[in-house]
Amino acid sequence: MIWLLLIASFALMVFLPQWWVKQVLKRYETPADRYPGTGGELARHLLNQLGLEAVAVERIGEQAKGAGDHYDPSARAVRLSPQHFDGASLTAVTVAAHEVGHAIQHADGYQPLIWRTQLVSWMQKLQKVGLILIALMPVVLVALRLPRAGLVLLVMGVAALASGVVVHLLTLPTELDASFRRALPLLKKGRYLKPEDESHAKKILTAASLTYVAASLLGLVNFWWWLRILRLP
Repeated sequence: MIWLLLIASFALMVFLPQWWVKQVLKRYETPADRYPGTGGELARHLLNQLGLEAVAVERIGEQAKGAGDHYDPSARAVRLSPQHFDGASLTAVTVAAHEVGHAIQHADGYQPLIWRTQLVSWMQKLQKVGLILIALMPVVLVALRLPRAGLVLLVMGVAALASGVVVHLLTLPTELDASFRRALPLLKKGRYLKPEDESHAKKILTAASLTYVAASLLGLVNFWWWLRILRLP
């Protein structure tokens, strides 16, 4: 009974933030024509106003299906999902402003963004190494009959995969800065939001900030699963 309660509590801790983020973003995606301009148009307008004409605004295509809204520092591009690039909902314009916030951070030399970019790059490489180590574990364990070496490979592989959880949690301050020190002041100063939408926009900006955290919590599920395997006799 205690184990069931622990598992249920863990599931709530992991999936509830993800559910909340998705629900907030979805709730304000209608009406889709609430504003006169689309998210893509607002992003382009804001960047031009800030003297960041060199930063591209791109619509995420089918080839990158599954990729969320993001700013790519290496390409200097704000990339928006189709519903936010083409849509004119409150969610679309607010998310666009959030990603522009990251472009402003980059232009300002905001150090946490630079650290995050480097961490994500290292994390992706580390997670690939982790998958290779886990794949090699059965070979070392069974074929070569080296149980300790196989266990070491498994531990190293799981630790490498868990790095994504840590990196995403460390990026939270950068996300909050993009939302509330960059995007929200821009939206207020330019009066881009309807007065009654401001409080709702804050919820959306909070959700946009927590997207990476929600993803990292999902990574905890995989981490916990591998820990359970390690405890098996």
